[in-house]
Amino acid sequence: MERDQKGLTLIETMMMFAIIGILATIAIPPAYQLYEDSVARDQVTEALSLLQSVESPVAGFYSDKGRWPTKPEFDSLVATRTGRYVASLTPLALTSGFQVTAAFKNNGVSKGLLNEGTGRTLVVATKDGVQWICNDNTNPATGVPGLVPGNILPQHRPAVCK
Repeated sequence: MERDQKGLTLIETMMMFAIIGILATIAIPPAYQLYEDSVARDQVTEALSLLQSVESPVAGFYSDKGRWPTKPEFDSLVATRTGRYVASLTPLALTSGFQVTAAFKNNGVSKGLLNEGTGRTLVVATKDGVQWICNDNTNPATGVPGLVPGNILPQHRPAVCK
């Protein structure tokens, strides 16, 4: 007796779903991590934009007065100090220059922008008000000695901060 089979048997169907499940288990976590990193990089772009908007007024203040602005002076120079993902911009006058730190919010941001429940930080700094460096360059030749570095993960840093 010959049987004409026109479909899959139950065993064949179960095996097919098992293989699809195994492949999905292997493929989804890396894809999700790539998505999370992409979201974090987009959110860091907002912080970098806020930090770059600070550079011109601070440099102008320094060229006019010959010193870095104090916190109240900084607050009057910079109108926008928060954003959708950025909780604050904090200035810090250093003996070797000036830095501004963008701190991310504790919630509503990508998990990669949190460090033990608090928001990570991104920093821009300058020695002369002309050339600004990003995040963690303390090299006396190319960076700002005494800089308090940011703690954004390397994979989330914008290209200008690498």
